This record gives sequence, structure tokens and C-alpha cells, in this order.
Amino acid sequence: MCTLAEEAVARHDGDPDPLRRLVEDTAAFAHAYLRWIDAQAADGLTLPRLLLVERLSCKGPAMMRTLADELGLSPRNMTALVDSLEGEGLVRRMPHPTDRRATVVELTEIGDEAACETVLVPRMGAMSCLFRDLDPEQQEQFSAVLSTLREGMKRRTEAGKAEAAG
Repeated sequence: MCTLAEEAVARHDGDPDPLRRLVEDTAAFAHAYLRWIDAQAADGLTLPRLLLVERLSCKGPAMMRTLADELGLSPRNMTALVDSLEGEGLVRRMPHPTDRRATVVELTEIGDEAACETVLVPRMGAMSCLFRDLDPEQQEQFSAVLSTLREGMKRRTEAGKAEAAG
């Protein structure tokens, strides 16, 4: 636990802790934003599904392991995502040409058509419209803050792994 967290837990002066408020506000926003995005998924493409289709459309086939890492998904969630999209005929699994243990995922012709023509641009546009409520300077600041927080999580995760390893 970081020193600031220990201090926040120890506070009993009745004033709301500003760090706790940030935690609660961030969690509430993240939850509401993801629900808002998914509510717009009339075509069934939730954000993770959309990001996978976009990734495959823009950069081509990739190993499932690589895709999971790029999209920040667990191997189990990646498998479920690919299973679902494969069932709809949007992606297919292919054996890796040199690694028998690896599976490559690629868009099908149907998936590529859907991705490029009817899904990606309108859906990404709809999801990004919320950020038009911020002026360009606020957008830049928001992006910088999110980047700083992601780096902090990464740093703390790596430190925790190193500490656990010994």
C-alpha cells in the first residue's frame, strides 16, 4: 500500500478524502462510459469486439497472444471474444505457419467488409462524440492524465511482481 493510501485510511477528521473521491469518480465514470458505449452496440459489437475487428482491419492477422496483449485482455477473454466473432463469421482462426502451439486470427471477407464499410467509422465516431464536450485543451489534458495513470498502474504492477518474486 502506498504511503498516501495509508494516510487516507487513517484520516478521521470528517472531511472527504480527495484521493478517495478521485477513486470513486473515476470508477463511476469508467462504469458509466462503458455501459454507454455498450448501449449503442445495436449491431452487437461491444467495445472489445469493435477494437479487435479494428485491429485486424488496420494491421492484419495476428497471434491470439499478441492480440490479447495489445487489447489488454486476458487469454480467456480473448478466446471468448474470438469464439463469438468466429461464430458470426467475422473472423477465423488459422494455424501459425511455424509455431504449432500458436493460433493466428484474421478477418474473414465478411468481417473485413463489415469493419471497413459499415461498423468502424460510425461506431468510433459515436463513441468519440462525448469528448466533443471538452475543448481541445481539455482533451489534451485528459489524454495526458490518462497516460500518466496508465503508466503508474504499470509501474506499480511491475513493482508488485518484482516484490512477490523475491
